[in-house]
Amino acid sequence: MKASELETKRFDKALDEILDLFNNLEEDKPVIQFDAEVLENIERAKIKYGSDMVDEKINTVVHEMLSWLDLDEVQTEEEENSEADDDSEE
Repeated sequence: MKASELETKRFDKALDEILDLFNNLEEDKPVIQFDAEVLENIERAKIKYGSDMVDEKINTVVHEMLSWLDLDEVQTEEEENSEADDDSEE
């Protein structure tokens, strides 16, 4: 099946858009760098107990650990950017 000139142009445009999206993707950086042994045990736990349960348990433990720290005055980069955007709108 041959493509018409219009179809070829549409395909080229779609391909350019996909490549543009790919080139603008941000690198997905893990929030926590787990040791290899910990990652293996997480995988084992997920096999035995299921991903949802393991994710919930890890989130509960990390949430509790972070509650011990005084983090109220610390802003994330996202919060700083949001605040800067709010200031520029005024």
